[in-house]
Amino acid sequence: MKTEKIYSAGIDIGTSTTKMVVSSFLLKNVAGVTHVPRIEIIEKTVLHQSPIIKTPFINKEIIDMEKIEQFIFQQYQLAQISPADISTGAIIITGESATKENASEVVHAISDTAGHFLVATAGPDLEGIIAAKGAGTLQQSKNTAKIIANIDIGGGTANIAVMQFGEVIGTCTLHVGGRLIEFHNGIIQSISPPIIKLMEKWSNPLNVGDSAEDIRVTLIIQELVEIVAKTLSGQLTDEQHPLLLGHLPTWDKPVEAVVFSGGVAACIYENECTNRQYDDIGEKLAKNLLQHERLQSFLWLKPEETARATVTGAGTQTTEISGATIQVDAEVLPLKNVPVFDCHMDTNSKEFDYAVKTAIERADALFSMQENRSPFALYFSQLPYLSFQDVRVLCEAILKHLATRSSKEIPIIIVIQSDYAKVIGQTIQAINRTVPIICIDQIKVETGDYIDIGEVLPSGVVPVVVKTLAFHSK
Repeated sequence: MKTEKIYSAGIDIGTSTTKMVVSSFLLKNVAGVTHVPRIEIIEKTVLHQSPIIKTPFINKEIIDMEKIEQFIFQQYQLAQISPADISTGAIIITGESATKENASEVVHAISDTAGHFLVATAGPDLEGIIAAKGAGTLQQSKNTAKIIANIDIGGGTANIAVMQFGEVIGTCTLHVGGRLIEFHNGIIQSISPPIIKLMEKWSNPLNVGDSAEDIRVTLIIQELVEIVAKTLSGQLTDEQHPLLLGHLPTWDKPVEAVVFSGGVAACIYENECTNRQYDDIGEKLAKNLLQHERLQSFLWLKPEETARATVTGAGTQTTEISGATIQVDAEVLPLKNVPVFDCHMDTNSKEFDYAVKTAIERADALFSMQENRSPFALYFSQLPYLSFQDVRVLCEAILKHLATRSSKEIPIIIVIQSDYAKVIGQTIQAINRTVPIICIDQIKVETGDYIDIGEVLPSGVVPVVVKTLAFHSK
């Protein structure tokens, strides 16, 4: 059986640092000659890891696109790969860099010239999931029953993703990072807006020009560590907290174990910050996290990647063929880069309406930018045995919450792990003839994956590319 090699690149442009990974994947049809083709990655190799460079800015608000492009093309040369050879991967602008004036311009300019990339920008929740995959924490949670929090701390933010049994059960993002206060020659050079906001209640706040050794710097670091501990202990309830970015924590089970990734984690696990050329609070933040009493009550696990977790989490892709038991509206195909959200079903209660409504609300919050709703795929990984009546109730729930917003641009997309796609797709069409529907099955995905669905093949199957934003997958 013939194999095929594809190349992938991951690029992470963060608050403090920018880095890149180039990998190769070997694809092979693992099905027998008489079976429907099933293409899988049988080998993954990191060809080149870039040095970690300081993210270049023209000024405080504008990322230096030219310097980033130069850096990327230099890495391609070192990896001896042409950008045209790259068929998958991700370019991600993370942390406070994502709020810069030209963030989306940078991403689109690079993805136009630097290869075929998957994700443009990642919101903080998705970023946390990508980092957890890259750090190997998602995999660790598959191997143990423990509820594990991955805390990815970079220059400006701490992205927390909580996992159990290989599933993401909640996220939260905090303004906690190594570069929130920067120094130069022992003097405070900059204080980020969230820290200024935090000090509003102080009678004597820190100012630029104060000493780096000022006791108030230590007090700020203690506040940063305290909010991490509070969040992980389920005690963060203040929606207006100046260090909370977005929503309160969304997991509802107590965290048992922690894994730290990101630049600050390199200081935590390696006991010293190797090659740190940055003058900021990162090192002291790492020390304080290590010594905090409440954080010590969790089981501490080691990541596979620290500073490179997010970039390592940016790029594998598997191609699968959805089975012949499918229902698709051929007019809306092909579809590219559709994010997936796992709709958890309680197999005993069959509360379909509640499960579908909750999943759609969460998917909207995760994938929609501002008020623009994006298409996403609802994934049913664990459907119970369904009677004909159950199928109808489930389809009515899907239509109730999705039909009014569907169009040729935003079809209803359902992915099912078992082979119910045809019956569910046909039932939806019988209830409502007008909605465009894509219902595919025998595909294994998880929240945070992206799928491309190709045009219907002569045999009636569709090729599905599952783009898993993780290097350490399965």
